[in-house]
Amino acid sequence: MIFKVFQSLPQAAREIRKKVFTDEQGFTSEFDDKDEIAVHLVAFEESGAPIATCRIFKDCENDFYVVGRLAVIKEYRGKNIGSHLLNEAEKYVKEKGGKCIVLHAQQRVTEFYKKSGFTEFGDVDYEDYCPHIHMKKYI
Repeated sequence: MIFKVFQSLPQAAREIRKKVFTDEQGFTSEFDDKDEIAVHLVAFEESGAPIATCRIFKDCENDFYVVGRLAVIKEYRGKNIGSHLLNEAEKYVKEKGGKCIVLHAQQRVTEFYKKSGFTEFGDVDYEDYCPHIHMKKYI
């Protein structure tokens, strides 16, 4: 697996997110202004096909990094690709001097993030009628 960091939203990440969040899960507001300030991490299989993505940006007001929009193409789930992508995101944040990562997880996948050391905080809220919870990890 090959990981690449893009300074703007690449077509590969756009396609993965559309397939996973819009087509599969029914989210209507997938793309936002955070895409313009984020770096985008994309995982490619050896053949060059894009298979997973996430975005990373610094919340300067609160001095932490936000990882979000983590998506893995359906056929590649259950192969630890999401965990590898999260590890790469954490490496990126460490390289930038970050000490804390925050994310807004779909409540149904919190166990995935807990396995990587994230803990829940705050109250459950909703994005497009889907329950989400904030999670954080100090690195």
